[in-house]
Amino acid sequence: MKVIAAYLLAVLGGKTSPTAEDIKTILGAVGAEADEDRIQLLLKEVKGKDITELIASGREKLASVPSGGGGAVAVAAPAGGAGSAAPAAAEAKKEEKVEEKEESDDDMGFSLFD
Repeated sequence: MKVIAAYLLAVLGGKTSPTAEDIKTILGAVGAEADEDRIQLLLKEVKGKDITELIASGREKLASVPSGGGGAVAVAAPAGGAGSAAPAAAEAKKEEKVEEKEESDDDMGFSLFD
């Protein structure tokens, strides 16, 4: 993932076709180790392709991936006849909200953004 991120940073920096050295330089600047095999694999896969088209293609593929998570369980529970599952889910959401408030109380009276 860091190799892809470095490649994209090079593209954002104005390089239309970043080299292995460009990627190694970016990774070295943040103290990350450069894996030569992964760099060469990435460069081989993107050679001659437009990065914006690759990103658009990836978004289309991700759009077809189901990502229901907990929502699918809540929908399936009433269909199975378990009526108590929905109140338990609502209670869990309530507890999450309480926890978020507790986390914000731990900021010792100041915020990084104030």
